[in-house]
Amino acid sequence: MLFLQLPLLLALFVGGDNEENKNSVPEGFQEPVSFKVICVLSFHNSSWVQSLCSGWLGELQTHGWKNNPGTIIYLWPWSKGNFSNEELMEMQNFFHMSFVRFVQAFYSLAKKWKLEYPFEGQIAKGCELHAGEAPVGFIRTAYQGSDFLSFQNKSWVSSPEGGRRAQILRRLLNLFEGNQETIHKLLSDTCPRFLLGLLDAGKAYLQRQVRPEAWLSPGPSPGPGQLTLVCHVSGFYPKPIWVMWMRGEQEQQGTQRNDILPNADGTSYLRVSLDVEASEASGLSCRVRHSSLGGQDIILHWDHHSSVGWIALAVIVTLVLMAGLAFWLWKHW
Repeated sequence: MLFLQLPLLLALFVGGDNEENKNSVPEGFQEPVSFKVICVLSFHNSSWVQSLCSGWLGELQTHGWKNNPGTIIYLWPWSKGNFSNEELMEMQNFFHMSFVRFVQAFYSLAKKWKLEYPFEGQIAKGCELHAGEAPVGFIRTAYQGSDFLSFQNKSWVSSPEGGRRAQILRRLLNLFEGNQETIHKLLSDTCPRFLLGLLDAGKAYLQRQVRPEAWLSPGPSPGPGQLTLVCHVSGFYPKPIWVMWMRGEQEQQGTQRNDILPNADGTSYLRVSLDVEASEASGLSCRVRHSSLGGQDIILHWDHHSSVGWIALAVIVTLVLMAGLAFWLWKHW
């Protein structure tokens, strides 16, 4: 059956069990911490399927999967955690075999339910750790982007979006109690062990501090007599950061914060803007707080930015005039 292969897929990045300290989040890491495996399967017809699988530590991708010849891609030097090469090779072979079986099971259901091609299935599975609490394991499946089935408290739960098919499959899967115990053990014991191994092996990288760079610029004018003030912050790590437009010590409630975007080097970029009347721009500043700054906020004043802009404009105009004068003298000489 389709989802009976899920515990095999989860075994991609896990090894034996280790009860000792499995709930202990290492010092210096922001809670909660999580590891998950995501697979997207695109079935184009009855003989062609495309797959994309990846492993994620929080929001950082740590693993990939190469379909042909079927190998794990370790994206960081520490992505192997504390597992030996022999263990990793066994898991790679095991994952490849179980993945093939999973695709075959999906095709069987597609034929039985007469699903129309093309269609797509998604699976997310992993675990999350909170200090002093039991690990939280999860499996979530989707069909065509809509929730289908999930695994909660040692049993499968159908989603309302999954309709009658999800209910039928839920009842069938819940008949296999031994299989449910296997899934629960992988999620609550084995996955946390691998997660802690990743945190330990990648500690130097994951706990690094990179100072942000910040600068100001005007954005497109929202209307006559109005300005958009933009504060750019880039190159910071870790991701949590506080950026606000201020007037003195007063936060400006109209501050608009975009989503944090990734840079190619693993750091992040953020754009924060504020729409104001042109006459009210004087006295405003952008303030940046980040763990790498040691309590010393970055403060950029719009007045200074404006004065620098006018100085730059004056220099450019002067250079243009001097070039024009030189050309006129040369021509007449």
